[in-house]
Order: sequence, then structure tokens, then C-alpha cells
Amino acid sequence: MLSKTALHALRAMTVLAELPKGSFAGTVDVAECIDAPRNYLGKLLQTLAEAGMVESQKGKGGGFRLTRGATKITIFDIVEPIDHVSRWQGCFMGRSKCNSENSCAVHGRWQAVRDPYLAFLKETTLADLARMPSHKTSNK
Repeated sequence: MLSKTALHALRAMTVLAELPKGSFAGTVDVAECIDAPRNYLGKLLQTLAEAGMVESQKGKGGGFRLTRGATKITIFDIVEPIDHVSRWQGCFMGRSKCNSENSCAVHGRWQAVRDPYLAFLKETTLADLARMPSHKTSNK
């Protein structure tokens, strides 16, 4: 349900969540850890920096780190700048006004799928992901 880019972002953020406090990780190290192309990952981390999820520091000992604790960052926070999942909150058929009183043909079915999924993204934190089994998996 998420793009490959969003999945790479989640994996990269998990690596950053596991860093000692105050430490930075270089793009090359993170890319190797999650088996992602480093140029691609560098651009992705810059996107996350623009969204306020990570900060970067240039030079020796630099790289990327989280801007706040992993318990304060949700999956939604990470994937929204990439996949724009908030657009799913609207009507599946694209109607401007779709609700229980004035619904499209699939309103109830879409709502039954959409709402729990978005709740999962908003309630699951990066800390939850970091506690899961190793993030070092092949994407091939």
C-alpha cells in the first residue's frame, strides 16, 4: 500500500532512530544498511529534512539524524511527504461532497478500509518500528 520510496524512507528512519543520541549517520552508511542506492537515498533524506523529520550536517562526522524522538514521529509523518496519503481521506470517486448523507456508491466500503489504515499510520510510531525485527532486508 506504500510506494517503494516510502518503504525506503521508513527503513532509513528506523536506522536513524537506532543511533546514539546526538549522533549522525552518513548517507552511504544508511544506504548500505537498508540496501538502497545512495544517491537516491540522499535525495530521499533531503525530502525528509525539508519535511522536518531529519536534520543534516555537512562535513566530517556529519550526516543525518532525527529532529525529535522516535516516539514523536509516526509512520504517517514519514510517508505523507512522499506518498501524500492524506489525499485518501477524500471520496474514492473524487466527489467534493461525499458523506453518510450524500455518499458515492462505494462510500461505506472505502471508509471501512481507509479509516483503520490511516489510523494505523497515525498511531504507529518510529519507535514501534525500531523495536521490530531487523530492518536490514533486501529490496530485490
